[in-house]
Amino acid sequence: MQQEIEIAELRKLTELIKEKYDYDFKNYAMSSFKRRIKRIVELYKFKTIDSLIEKLESTPSFFEEFVSEITVNVTEMFRDPSFWSVLKEQIIPNILLNHNKLNVWHAGCSSGEEVISMTIMLEEMGVLDRSNIIATDIDTAIIDRAKKGTVSLKNMELNASNYERFEGKYTIDKYFQEQNGKAVFDPNLIRQVSFRKHDLVKGVVFSKFDLILCRNVMIYFNQTLQNDVLYKLHESLFRYGYLAIGSKESLIWCDIANKFIVVNNEEKVYKKIKD
Repeated sequence: MQQEIEIAELRKLTELIKEKYDYDFKNYAMSSFKRRIKRIVELYKFKTIDSLIEKLESTPSFFEEFVSEITVNVTEMFRDPSFWSVLKEQIIPNILLNHNKLNVWHAGCSSGEEVISMTIMLEEMGVLDRSNIIATDIDTAIIDRAKKGTVSLKNMELNASNYERFEGKYTIDKYFQEQNGKAVFDPNLIRQVSFRKHDLVKGVVFSKFDLILCRNVMIYFNQTLQNDVLYKLHESLFRYGYLAIGSKESLIWCDIANKFIVVNNEEKVYKKIKD
């Protein structure tokens, strides 16, 4: 299907998904949503958007595949090494000055590379056993992958280089074994992690955290939805808890900007100062 996808067709699609599956995609950033729909159409060789809609209507099992394609799973370990250095040297020591336990939420954890990075760092700091980590995503298939703690070997060169730039204690191959073209990480690393399905758009606030990482998730949402999600993240933080967002994201414009202070502008780390 070569012709341009019409806005009316996208609206029809998002309405069907909302009605049948109770997933709300209508506030996703239009350009990126449209690009992903186009990719699905090409990938599954649908001739029209209507035939995609029919498939979603008649085949619930296809919906899981659809969600995996729509939600973005581009991730790497120790992405932006300088960010991880700030966590290790400033943020986590600050939290543990006043708390015995560290409560962390990875919101939109994708296939788990960020979660494993966090647990490796906390293990090297000697505080993993004092940590309680919750990792959530909207996509069940991707959570199942994250639980396995496996990463494609072809990505490990970049991951190893990030870890080195972060100045980890060892080399990253201390933590995994090679099996069938995959790096299989030591299951012990995720002993303090609970993986859950959670929809940032519609899901409820389910706990309070000292640190929330929601990095490179909101760039796919429009401003209305970003605002809603930021309200939720604010509500999920203890007062004086920290929020980390992606390098291309910002809190400045949102309704609750005055409830945070900037801790590190370069690495996009904020601290909640008002309930």
